[in-house]
Amino acid sequence: MSGELLFSLGLSLMLTIGFEAGLFLLIGKRNKKDLLLLLLVNILTNPVVVLSYWLVALYTDWNLYIVLIPLELFAVLTEGYYYKKYGQSFKHPFLFSLAANAFSFGTGQLLQAFL
Repeated sequence: MSGELLFSLGLSLMLTIGFEAGLFLLIGKRNKKDLLLLLLVNILTNPVVVLSYWLVALYTDWNLYIVLIPLELFAVLTEGYYYKKYGQSFKHPFLFSLAANAFSFGTGQLLQAFL
């Protein structure tokens, strides 16, 4: 199980960074420091969210869709906070965080459905 968990953590982090960085560039942002910030906030939040989800899935019988709401909210608020505090080109940091996380989560769900 630990190998599967480590693979899941690594893959989730890589895909999340790729999707969110792609959105960052797609909407016209080019600030290298903000791109680095995006990388760092995802390194901070993604493993916490994925590991928490795995632990809940393994050790409880809770509805996992309901568990996702506070976990994703944690990620959006934490990342938005850092974008607001340290970002240089985020006019609406919490909106960007919400859009980036929704894009990443939605794309990940689509990938899982087709793989």
